[in-house]
Amino acid sequence: MKHFLLVLIILLICLQSLQGVEEKLPMCGMSAHRGENGIFPENTVIGFREAVRLGAAQVEFDVRRTKDNRLIIMHDTTVDRTINGTGQTTDLTFEEIRKLDAGIKKGERFSGTPIPTFEEALDSLPQNVWINVHVYASNPVEIATIIIEKKREHQAFMACNRNVALEVKKAYPQIKICNMERQDGNISQYIRETIEWKCEFLQLVKLGMPEEMKALKDAGVRINYFYARNPKHFKELIEAGVDFPLVNRATDFAETVKELGF
Repeated sequence: MKHFLLVLIILLICLQSLQGVEEKLPMCGMSAHRGENGIFPENTVIGFREAVRLGAAQVEFDVRRTKDNRLIIMHDTTVDRTINGTGQTTDLTFEEIRKLDAGIKKGERFSGTPIPTFEEALDSLPQNVWINVHVYASNPVEIATIIIEKKREHQAFMACNRNVALEVKKAYPQIKICNMERQDGNISQYIRETIEWKCEFLQLVKLGMPEEMKALKDAGVRINYFYARNPKHFKELIEAGVDFPLVNRATDFAETVKELGF
């Protein structure tokens, strides 16, 4: 009996600790799209850290696989645009991709910046910012497993379609989901289904009607928006009820974030 009570007390302490961490997460603010991607190289550890330094409440990045099934951070299907190399990520091994330079195209001072692994991306971010994991990789349950193993389930959420969400939730009900179905379609249906499916986030590309935005708030759904064009637009989105407008060039929004008190 004493052993049972001791275990129960420990579990309660752990639960309270986790709740305390989640309470410290921002209610709203800037979501840095691929990290600070204006001055710094996108989807890199140094870009993620710079975004946090600039006041990002959320950092978004993209997960893909290499030929040998390693999880890396890369938006495009090829490395051509951002890296000093060429080829499909699925045709290159992790060792081949790791030898490429993810920073040189942004300037000499970033020379030698590596393409990060998913684990390195998670490790680079503090416990008090949201982590927006955009899933392009197969076997999404592995991504969820790493989130759990890294103890980031309180802050990391997986942006994915319905089928991926169902697969992940079956394995790990505690993983948070950003509904990415029907973004470019019927906004009202998208909002309604997000609430019905009990997703924790959605990513709007167009604002819903005021009553729909309220319904999302009432259901506890956090609202991302892609994307804020400039600081004035950022403020307008916040006033309309958006929690986390995604931004490119986080540097350009840092003063606005301070002004709004985020």
